[in-house]
Amino acid sequence: MFAITVWIAFVLLSVGLSIATGSRQLQDGSVGQSARGDAQMQAHMVGPGQAAQVYLHSASLRVTDGAFKAAIAEVSTVLHTSFGGPVSVRTAADRHTALLVVPEARMVSPQVIASEVAGFNADHQRISAAFDDDNIPNNDLQRAEKLSVPVTLLVLLMAFGALVAALVPVLLAVTAVVAAFGLLGPISHLFPLSPSVKTVVLLIGMAVGVDYALFYVIRSREERNRGLPAQEALERTARTSGRTVVIAGSTVAAAMAGQFAIGSDVFNGIASGTIAVIACAVAGSVTVLPALLRLLGRGMDAGVIPFLPHLAAGDGSRFWPKLVGVVLRRPVLWLFASAAVLIGLALPAAGMHLALPSSTALAQAPQSRLQARIDAQFPSASSPAVVVVTGSRQRLAAARPEIGRLESLAAARGIAHPPFTTNESADGTALTLALPLTGLGDNQASRRAIAVLRDDLIPPTLGHVPGVRVAVTGDAARDVDFTAQMRRGLPLVIGIVLLLAFCLLLVTFRSVVVPVTAIALNLLSVGASFGVLVLVFQQHWAQGLLGFQSDGSIIAWLPVFLFVVLFGLSMDYHVFILSRVREGIDHGLSNDEALRSGITKTAGVVTSAALVMFGVFSLFGTASALDLKQAGVGLAVAVLLDATLVRAVLLPAAMKVLGRWNWYLPSWLDWLPGRPGTPALPARPDSEYPTSEFPTSGYPISEYPLSEDKQSGITV
Repeated sequence: MFAITVWIAFVLLSVGLSIATGSRQLQDGSVGQSARGDAQMQAHMVGPGQAAQVYLHSASLRVTDGAFKAAIAEVSTVLHTSFGGPVSVRTAADRHTALLVVPEARMVSPQVIASEVAGFNADHQRISAAFDDDNIPNNDLQRAEKLSVPVTLLVLLMAFGALVAALVPVLLAVTAVVAAFGLLGPISHLFPLSPSVKTVVLLIGMAVGVDYALFYVIRSREERNRGLPAQEALERTARTSGRTVVIAGSTVAAAMAGQFAIGSDVFNGIASGTIAVIACAVAGSVTVLPALLRLLGRGMDAGVIPFLPHLAAGDGSRFWPKLVGVVLRRPVLWLFASAAVLIGLALPAAGMHLALPSSTALAQAPQSRLQARIDAQFPSASSPAVVVVTGSRQRLAAARPEIGRLESLAAARGIAHPPFTTNESADGTALTLALPLTGLGDNQASRRAIAVLRDDLIPPTLGHVPGVRVAVTGDAARDVDFTAQMRRGLPLVIGIVLLLAFCLLLVTFRSVVVPVTAIALNLLSVGASFGVLVLVFQQHWAQGLLGFQSDGSIIAWLPVFLFVVLFGLSMDYHVFILSRVREGIDHGLSNDEALRSGITKTAGVVTSAALVMFGVFSLFGTASALDLKQAGVGLAVAVLLDATLVRAVLLPAAMKVLGRWNWYLPSWLDWLPGRPGTPALPARPDSEYPTSEFPTSGYPISEYPLSEDKQSGITV
């Protein structure tokens, strides 16, 4: 009870810390030149105002008809009263649509205008109004977050067949997430957090929390089924699965830490939040979870649900031994066949095109559909490029003629649509020029326009004015800069994560081959998921199936995020399986028998954990927002591939082919900490260590006293 009390106190203390410190939100996640421009606008309190827009459309009436004019006047009055400032009216080429804009709208609750628009639509049958606001919350995200816990519980119920056993992993994961949410308060004062951090923390926290609890629960069940007393079974579980949880958690945390290499405030916040929830899950797994299992005892199997299958512990499963046996009989064939499938799936990733999602691509959401129509019908209302100019009063005065030249050149080159607007700071040392971009303001045409503006038009105009600093920002510029930083940072993230993973696995398993094999298998799994993403979202054949509109690109931040998450979760499974294989090797089993035993005993746990994650990630794959849909599909596909093809086929085939070399450790690395008396490279082939030498009369092999074979040096 002491451990349970301490854990509850820790969770409550974490929540209290969040309340006491408050939370610091990330205001701007831009990078590069756009970040400099945003910083200058904030420092000088200057910039284009936030425009408020209402879209009016009638299929039967024209804007010149009296009823339409009256509707425009009515909505204009509402906008002027709510936002202040003048209301401009723009007419589309079809003459059936008008856009009412307040360029410098003061802050007001979007729900107020939304309710006014709803009232207008209720009173008018032939004219519809729509309010453009990006701050309306994403219902898809809220739905996925709410359903993640019930889906997890349902899968675990089907795995265990008992309510209490299913609730324990969910309870650990949920409390770990709650504690991490509390810790986000003080963390946010070191790394400002974007709104997406809590969603990522929820995903990762549920993933690792359920995984680690499953490792513990199933191993304790297995030890009890061998006839060990409850206390001794828990002690053995702590020495084996407890150690595995700490190693797996460290590996996942190391993968998440790779995000710091990007140098982006967004990824710094995600990295710190995910590391916090992983630490909470590991801490709970090695403290409160054993205490809870000891308290429940045989009560863990209470609440059995009839007709539901349960997870077979130990050697109770027949499928996995048969599958592993088939793979081990022809390892070379299965190795090349499975690797060929994964490589084939990964090949399309070579053509991956990164970009932030355009308004057309995001058009599944109602607000995005509206913005796409506005951008298409009113080019001058598209998201502008913002040229930020700073300097002394005299320098800005000298720059004004060049600003006029820049406007003329931008219009002549067709990269921007008038009218252009300028805003000057109160002290006269900064001004902004808003240039509504060609295209939709966030598509490929707009990205090219940013390149033309920065490279061709600014250098011969404002670039010639001494003492003036110029930066181009805006949505399209932020897209260009963020995508470029992702491309530069991805190789660095991959290198850091692989190096950390190699070092951790090297120390854990005292082998240089195991970490190399693990990294190769995980890269194949991640690469295959990237390839599937490209096939699904850069092509058009899956649009009808998944209900989205392709813009021929992958979300710019997704490869980095997917890599660290998938690599970490894959390492979770890999460490868990290899720990059981290594146990068999340490107890004298041959390589084949250790593989057969290790994979058989862990397959049920890995499958259950993978099904939980597949279910949760699939929820995000059904979202209407393209970024959530891509993340959900990528994660779900990767987890499915990793838990089936990689762990059940490719891993045993590779380890069978490598044989005793799996555990090779050069003599100059003997100083590494590890199991004394366990050489990394056995002197005799596996066939000389038949499993029949080890009694199996219902007792675990590890119960027998250890002795050292003088010829080989192996401890048995």
